[in-house]
Amino acid sequence: MSDLEGRIEKMHRSDVMIAWAFVVCLWLSMGFVAWATWNLAPASWARALLLAGGAAVLVFNTAAIMAMLRHYREDRDFMYGLDIKFLDAARAAKG
Repeated sequence: MSDLEGRIEKMHRSDVMIAWAFVVCLWLSMGFVAWATWNLAPASWARALLLAGGAAVLVFNTAAIMAMLRHYREDRDFMYGLDIKFLDAARAAKG
């Protein structure tokens, strides 16, 4: 594996871990908010509506992150190669 391929793999792996950490934190925080505000809803229909809305947010955000990661995997060499090229150029210009 060349140095560039290793750097690309490292950046990609880091982005994937950060994205999944965001998803996990989102699910945990939405669960906490649902638990903490459960008794504030005026009726059971309001709780059901709030749960459905929260579930929709979770499902759509999770699906969007998965689609983003799939796109990153497909174009990984181009995107990260370009990033590395500009990072190296900025580092060289800085001194």
